[in-house]
Amino acid sequence: MTVSRRAVLAVGLAALGGVAAGCARAVRSPAPSVSAPPGPISSPARTVAPAPPASATPRAPAVGGPAVEVAHGVRTRPELALTFHGAGEVGIARELLAIFAAHRARVTVLAVGTWLAGSPHIAREIIDAGHELGNHTYTHPDLDSLSPSDANAEIVQCRDLLSSLVGSPGVHFRQSQNQHSTPLVRQLAGAAGYRSVLSYDVDSLDYTDPGPDAIRRAVASAQPGSIVSMHFGHPGTVTAMPSILADLTSRGLAAVTATQLLRA
Repeated sequence: MTVSRRAVLAVGLAALGGVAAGCARAVRSPAPSVSAPPGPISSPARTVAPAPPASATPRAPAVGGPAVEVAHGVRTRPELALTFHGAGEVGIARELLAIFAAHRARVTVLAVGTWLAGSPHIAREIIDAGHELGNHTYTHPDLDSLSPSDANAEIVQCRDLLSSLVGSPGVHFRQSQNQHSTPLVRQLAGAAGYRSVLSYDVDSLDYTDPGPDAIRRAVASAQPGSIVSMHFGHPGTVTAMPSILADLTSRGLAAVTATQLLRA
């Protein structure tokens, strides 16, 4: 291939001025209909991207400026955030919501747009249970492989669907298929109105279905202020969750939403 990655990125950033002006994470071009049945969403294929400078308390970006990537909160409060990729069987999501309620835990669900489009009532169920919703793109693609306009469309369509379902686009965006975001993704997320791109410092790896004990051990490495990556749609996560929440209680750690964790 004769065109370097640096050259492609330069072209993408040049195109951003026109793309970001009126949008933020949304539909691909042309935008797919929200009413269209969602396709299957596979477990994310994780790739490694360079981590930007860590931030524990994201500031509100300048108008049109980039969002700030956040991997954890402050380490001085006895709380952490369990964050969930919102996709998979809705019945499994409801099992987890019941467990959260029994343990008085609050979580953040970064929802995939096609999942919400296929089961729109789950959005209100999550909010009404005291949790928060955020944006995890519309179709969960490898966001870094897309053109700036298509990446922007992924962010904006999910944002607009969230707004239509619960009256808010959510506070946080999480990039799909990468732990860390690129400068382009942070610029697009900021233009879409998101102040933070929510990364994490603990990966439960539950999407690999390693078994409940392995999931529990992974989450046990969390510290005060940690942001933990987890997933709806996996039975092992359901089985592990009561023990995970009991472990946190025994350590004096409360499970709170990402917004609560990242407060000033």
